[in-house]
Amino acid sequence: MSVGASISSIGTTRVANCHRWRTLIPLPSLPSSNWRMMSPLASAPSAFMSMSSASTTEPVVVEAPKPKHPWLIVGLGNPGKKYQATRHNVGFEMVDAIAEAEGISISSVSFKALLGKGFIGDVPVMFAKPQTFMNASGQSVGAIVSYYKIPLKQVLVIFDDLDLPFAKLRLLPKGGHGGHNGMRSIIDHFKGNRDFPRLRIGIGRPPGKMDPVNFVLRPFNKQEREELNFTFQRGLEAVRILLLEGFNNSATFANSAKTLEQLG
Repeated sequence: MSVGASISSIGTTRVANCHRWRTLIPLPSLPSSNWRMMSPLASAPSAFMSMSSASTTEPVVVEAPKPKHPWLIVGLGNPGKKYQATRHNVGFEMVDAIAEAEGISISSVSFKALLGKGFIGDVPVMFAKPQTFMNASGQSVGAIVSYYKIPLKQVLVIFDDLDLPFAKLRLLPKGGHGGHNGMRSIIDHFKGNRDFPRLRIGIGRPPGKMDPVNFVLRPFNKQEREELNFTFQRGLEAVRILLLEGFNNSATFANSAKTLEQLG
């Protein structure tokens, strides 16, 4: 509903409920451009006073809508050119893809993170890319959550997962760190609380006897990049569903999504 429509409906409701008055006094319209600065009562003081004084001693209370807590969407990775486009940084890349699609710039620096603020639909959202290096991600995320008083159920952490097939998504409502040091740090800074959603992006297992530490710092080949870009589009849609329709619908979509390779 638009701001103009919302304010118009307030006026209509107020008139409809005042059938006991002999004379109906319509509320003057409020310019939509000023809705953030003025309350509905401030826009029509004379009409409001005329109706209330003519009919009843009980004041009519019009409550302003309560502001929504923003969602915090965190992508995990390592800062610096050395780590760009590596497997361990797919969390960064997914957040960048979502923010770009929604026209939100992630350019301010605060709480040891790159931050961006905007809306997805009518839902306020913050994007964060901690710049502390992966193993200390909780320093940044914990500070953001504490400062903005964001409920943990509205903190979505996006990160890479060795135990998922490449380019596969898995959205879960809560869980442990699964050996991921970035998630371990975040849980530690949440004082052990694990009840926050997370979107895992599969990067596959290292080939042969390759050390996993070396594997997660490897870049993607051309075919992998094509598959991953397709997965980012699925992840974008999953996040939109999460914020606008709820967790269950989003999990059904994300967890049943096929990879580009499977579709081929």
